[in-house]
Amino acid sequence: MPPPLSDDHGDAAELSGYEPMLAKFLRRFHSDDLRRILLHSEPTLHFPLVIDFAELFDFDTELGNALYSNPKAFLLVFDAAAQRAQSEVLEILNMSELMGTPDKSNPSAVQKKLVHVRVNTSGSPLLFPESSPSIGKVRVKHRGILLTLKGTVIRSGGVKMIEGERWYQCRKCSHSFRCHPELEAGNRITLPASCPSTSSKGCPSAYFQLIEDSITCHDYQEIKIQESVQLLDVGSIPRSMPVILMDDLVDIVKAGDDVIVSGILSAKWSSDVKDVRCNLDPVFIANYARRTNELKSGIDIPEEIIQEFDFFWAKHRDTPLKGRNEILKGICPQIYGLFTVKLAVALTLIGGVQHVDASGTKVRGEPHMLLVGDPGTGKSQFLKFAAKLSNRSVITTGLGSTSAGLTVTAVKDGGEWMLEAGALVLADGGLCCIDEFDSMREHDRTTIHEAMEQQTISVAKAGLVTTLTSRTTVFGATNPKGQYDSDESLSVNTTLSGPLLSRFDIVIVLLDRKNPDLDGIISSHILAQSTKAEEKKTSDSGVKSTAALGIEEWTLPFLRRYIHYVRHRFKPVLTKEAERIISGYYQLQRSSGTQNAVFCAARTTVRMLESLIRLAQAHARLMFRDEVTELDAIAAILCIESSMTTSAVVDSAGDALNSNFRENPDQEYMEQANIIREKVKGYPLF
Repeated sequence: MPPPLSDDHGDAAELSGYEPMLAKFLRRFHSDDLRRILLHSEPTLHFPLVIDFAELFDFDTELGNALYSNPKAFLLVFDAAAQRAQSEVLEILNMSELMGTPDKSNPSAVQKKLVHVRVNTSGSPLLFPESSPSIGKVRVKHRGILLTLKGTVIRSGGVKMIEGERWYQCRKCSHSFRCHPELEAGNRITLPASCPSTSSKGCPSAYFQLIEDSITCHDYQEIKIQESVQLLDVGSIPRSMPVILMDDLVDIVKAGDDVIVSGILSAKWSSDVKDVRCNLDPVFIANYARRTNELKSGIDIPEEIIQEFDFFWAKHRDTPLKGRNEILKGICPQIYGLFTVKLAVALTLIGGVQHVDASGTKVRGEPHMLLVGDPGTGKSQFLKFAAKLSNRSVITTGLGSTSAGLTVTAVKDGGEWMLEAGALVLADGGLCCIDEFDSMREHDRTTIHEAMEQQTISVAKAGLVTTLTSRTTVFGATNPKGQYDSDESLSVNTTLSGPLLSRFDIVIVLLDRKNPDLDGIISSHILAQSTKAEEKKTSDSGVKSTAALGIEEWTLPFLRRYIHYVRHRFKPVLTKEAERIISGYYQLQRSSGTQNAVFCAARTTVRMLESLIRLAQAHARLMFRDEVTELDAIAAILCIESSMTTSAVVDSAGDALNSNFRENPDQEYMEQANIIREKVKGYPLF
């Protein structure tokens, strides 16, 4: 069991023998960092010096074990070693200036007082479950060791100032000593019972006076991190942990960021409330924090799986749409048909490529999708399956979210205002599935506009002014208000405003009309699913392959890998043929005087053109290509046309519920492509 945290400074004195070896380690592996700190001329109070634990462990195993078993005391020695290493590097720099010609362009080297050693545990032995548990499995046994936690920031408080140390002097012998406030006891300073003088005679005095201008303060910020929902078992509640950031660590993360934090588990007394028992609450004191928003992947794709992708598309080189439909059949296989919806779900999850122009303006690459339909048409099933396909997803309902709603809110915690992230911020870089989309709070209806189009959320609440990122794909589902009226606009049928609807790239209406033939086919399909469920349980792997190389069935794990792979490998660009089709279709929609019964007028603006480009790029990725061809442009047009009750191109549209997989999709595509080419050929390409 590691020693109590209250004895850290006594332990630091015992560990001071390690200081020369630590200084040697810093000079050998971090001399460039020390030189950069010494030559730093800008007014900065605290300087971080990041080391790798694996590097320290390889240098000296005893040092690594001492840091792991008693980090709070050892880090104090490490900071002292950083000062020692600074002095030695400074001597070398001064000596080189005396022997050579000084460089006047470089500032003079000055030793910095506050250098903090930060320990990065990535790639080290400390990532095993004992020293890197999930937040919900943190226990008392983890107190006092170097711990690593992973999670998502759900709250971030403001930056405050906290006292770090002060110097006292004995009134009798004039001995000076340093005292540190106890963070666990509300930052209270406890003076020693007698003078800590190390003289041979000793000093029994207990009277001390504060030395003027000896107080050192630190920047201080409290955040709260929550364990990832994707890693929890079904029915488990995600746990959270308050984290204290100090000095150079403040303001490096914000609500919605994924972080890896290494530090020390401690505890502090809860605030005094009348007639309420005072408890010790766990708190994590961070030594190092790192944003991992760019490392959200976590899906392992072996080389043999990539070879299967290549073999699959080589096999369907002559019939690419037939191969595409085989992939789409793996999406929500328990639902019969609904080819249009499954294609739209695949394009929404894969997404397009973000575009940044010369002025820095960003055009989002993530499409948004809305399902509007009668009860029992499978909307919620598609939402849940899409959440399983996405590597990072949040499922919520319009009214079932937390107090933060879908965006962000300011909450008061312990007398301080903090930002609490909502579903769209927590799903940053992934998918946010919103059921009962029309039942959103009024606050969310106004702020979700910016989140869906600009992919940011601007906050100005309770004195907290900031902007959070929300690079999220929104997949919504809602029921129509009463009986769906095809003669009215979608805004009237769903009570959603036109500007909000215009932010969805795909809007599909599912109307449950009576069809005896189709009802018989669907009932047979549902009954057949119960027999297939037993067969799937016997399969050990998520991928069913034939004896030779090849894919027999696209299961959920295989689909997740495929979607993740094509999203990161391919960055499709438009060909001239695709540009001609998309431009012609956009001009056709603008020139047609018909008012669409599903889309509001805003859908015929430039947003429709951006939606076509995004969906065409997503289809190119789905087809395992780096180019957006004419086929991809036409597929994007047909996907948007399926949302319409009055089509400008195809004669039959708007019956997405009865859309089924065709036996020969490549031949049917040629017929539809000829129709679209004929419709748009009169419009020039600018």
